[in-house]
Amino acid sequence: MHNCKENVELIFETSWEVCNKIGGIYTVLSTKAKSLQDLYKDKVVFIGPDVWTESNPSPYFKEYKTLLKNCVKHLLLPYGMTIRVGRWMVPGNPIVVLVKFDGIYEHLNSFYGDIWNNYKVDSLHAYGDYDEGCAFGIASAIVIDALSRHLGVDAKGVISHFNEWTTGMGLLHLRSINPDIATLFTTHATSIGRSICGNGKPLYDYLSGYNGDQMAGELNMESKHSLEKTAAYNADCFTTVSDVTAVECNQLLDLMPHVVTPNGFEPNFVPKSKKYNEQREKSRKALLNIANKLTGKNFSDNTFILATSGRNEYRNKGIDIFIDAMNHIRYASTDLKRDIVAFIMVPAWVKEPSHTLMENIKTDKCDNVEVNYQTHILNNEDCDAISCRLRSLGVNKLNDRVTIIYLPCYLDGNDGILDIAYYDMMPGLDATVFPSYYEPWGYTPLESIAFGVPTISSDKAGFGQWIMSNFNNSFDDCGVKVIARTDSNYNIAKESIAGSILELVELSDAELSEIRRKAMLTLSAADWKKFIEKYNEAYCVAQSRRNMRNQ
Repeated sequence: MHNCKENVELIFETSWEVCNKIGGIYTVLSTKAKSLQDLYKDKVVFIGPDVWTESNPSPYFKEYKTLLKNCVKHLLLPYGMTIRVGRWMVPGNPIVVLVKFDGIYEHLNSFYGDIWNNYKVDSLHAYGDYDEGCAFGIASAIVIDALSRHLGVDAKGVISHFNEWTTGMGLLHLRSINPDIATLFTTHATSIGRSICGNGKPLYDYLSGYNGDQMAGELNMESKHSLEKTAAYNADCFTTVSDVTAVECNQLLDLMPHVVTPNGFEPNFVPKSKKYNEQREKSRKALLNIANKLTGKNFSDNTFILATSGRNEYRNKGIDIFIDAMNHIRYASTDLKRDIVAFIMVPAWVKEPSHTLMENIKTDKCDNVEVNYQTHILNNEDCDAISCRLRSLGVNKLNDRVTIIYLPCYLDGNDGILDIAYYDMMPGLDATVFPSYYEPWGYTPLESIAFGVPTISSDKAGFGQWIMSNFNNSFDDCGVKVIARTDSNYNIAKESIAGSILELVELSDAELSEIRRKAMLTLSAADWKKFIEKYNEAYCVAQSRRNMRNQ
């Protein structure tokens, strides 16, 4: 057991997704908080961006102005920066500091010059969200340094953890202004690896031939890649979330992470059996009602409901192969035991809910069925990859036993059609499918088994590799099936996904219940209480390497 606990007085953890729900990193931090609190009660301070207004407050943040020795009143911050202090409304209720960093923007060129002189980070080719990430990172570093001094703690007892390239500039700035603070840097996915995949290039067959710096130039990613690589090199401890991403870091950043810190889940997010059963019933009713009113069909209660969800990356997240697998079942399986409804729940550029669908739901009729595969109108229907693919396949004909529905929203309970939050919706599903081509960890399948929903993952996801290392690869053993994906086995993988779905569809209710139970048992092996030990190891490495560089 690695234990530097007695040497730790304060842990800062910085991310763009603290109290700011965008993607998987929010899930990492919000579910990890309780286990960190159990170990380091209120010595953990999360730092996030204050991107909220009075008319649009963060639903996850509760302000307590006197926390951290009344620092809101006493901290003198430069550049017009302000902070708000409170608690994150997730299990563990950790302390949070939200930073208003707008005043940094006009000084960014000066900071970029300093970081170039000290660390050779190339910010010349910056575009998009680079400035925003860097302004927040620098502001966070200033706050961490000021808070450490205000609280009177020995800097040698402070650990500062930065997540993703968006906070990398903060790590480097903190290193310059307070080198006694030990730093961690976690990449949840290399920016260049994600870009290689997103541009349709083969990552795996050619990984050993890729040079990260060269690819950054080719894909117009110089600044983000330069910042990420430099932060990784200068962190006292560099971590990533899975073995699959560690290999990628070694190849594309020329650095093997010191520690792999896999992502766990906090079981407190899952309701107990009575509430769970109520949520399952409510969710199924709502999902089937949408299917009925959208398509004009009448789905029975024993319809098999499955879904894919997550970030809208058509190829990386395997949305392409999910659609093609469903279409394969649609044509190849003429003797299905029951109807299948497959939801694609990934946020897109939504204009508004479908008026026809809203009217059909409101009047409880199906007089009018127009676009019968999409719940919302998009701003870019002609070029949205999912919409285009479903349209080209001509899905949801009246005699189809397989129905595919695109619900292009972030499920926060206010989408205008389903109006049920994602975790409340989860129990209503019979299965989930996340056949990612590129997936450093894979929270969506982990969340799925947490809610007792059997899932299909891929061996290109860190989660899929973890399953294969710890369980037999079968629904019967662990509630999970891991599909092999390569750069050249698309059709084989598609048929394998289809076969795995059919395997579940053919089961009796009793057999499905047993697999749901196995899925929940599998989660207990991925409880944060077990995985948090890897963070203790990372803290030890960070303090030890900080001591060495300061000798």
